[in-house]
Amino acid sequence: MRELRDGAPEMGEAPAVVPCRFCGRPAPLRLATRDWNRRLSHESFRYYRCTGCELTFLSPVPADLARYYPADYYPMPASLEELAKMAEPERYKLSLVRRFQPRGRLLEIGPSTGAFAYLASAAGFQVDTIEIDARCCRFLRDVVGVGVVESGMPSRVLPALDPYDVIALWHVIEHIPDPWETLAGAAARLRPGGIIVIGAPNPEAFQFRVLGQYWTHLDAPRHLQLLPIDTLERRARALGLRPVLHTTRTPGDLGWNVFGWQRSMENVIRARWSRHDRPASILGWWLSLLALPVDRAGLMGSTYTLVLRKEAP
Repeated sequence: MRELRDGAPEMGEAPAVVPCRFCGRPAPLRLATRDWNRRLSHESFRYYRCTGCELTFLSPVPADLARYYPADYYPMPASLEELAKMAEPERYKLSLVRRFQPRGRLLEIGPSTGAFAYLASAAGFQVDTIEIDARCCRFLRDVVGVGVVESGMPSRVLPALDPYDVIALWHVIEHIPDPWETLAGAAARLRPGGIIVIGAPNPEAFQFRVLGQYWTHLDAPRHLQLLPIDTLERRARALGLRPVLHTTRTPGDLGWNVFGWQRSMENVIRARWSRHDRPASILGWWLSLLALPVDRAGLMGSTYTLVLRKEAP
């Protein structure tokens, strides 16, 4: 591929259709994009949408994917007190979990520096985590004081863990190379009556339809796939998990709507001109107000939250 003058990736020799990475069915090219969020390279990345399972997925996945996660990708708190302040906006997550499971053993997959893990531990949950970043693992273990397994492949370590009452994946399933294997492993480690909570970008979002390759929640190439809610729920039911909540209107989801318009407009403007982050952010804020009725309609928000309960045998 070569770049167009306005910064938009040209299709070039990109295959029009590839086999789906997950089910093998034909997947037409949905769009080509760049790393607009971090601007770590000028490479083009291609996302395809499967005609079978309907996942939107990156193909090919870069062999050197780790280099797209720079050292500042995980903001590191200086202390537990600073983490506690950072965690306050995430308190809604704890309220959501306790609505369905008020106590017990909790596993968070992909906790970063542990804002939610900290809140859950302070609320009385016995907390373990699975995290890929070594610095985050040290902070989680030594400062937050929760259990830690260092791994970038949760599906491989889940079988060795004890059962849990809650397993949380807050905006991590789109990063995991094997999301279905991870979901199956989580279901197997969940006690009957326990819940899995998933937050993820919504590939059916109104923002994605409007903004396309510039949509900040696409986050190429770090987001390896975007999972539609319906597809995820069908897969969950096959694992004995019953959907008890799906929404795009938690406080976090609504915040991601505003963030999505602001950051995406920064991407649009920077792709065509020089940096104009402040005007772009203001424009995005006004767009978020105009789009509010659509973003909140049905399941068209930029992100979704899904709660799955394991059926009793």
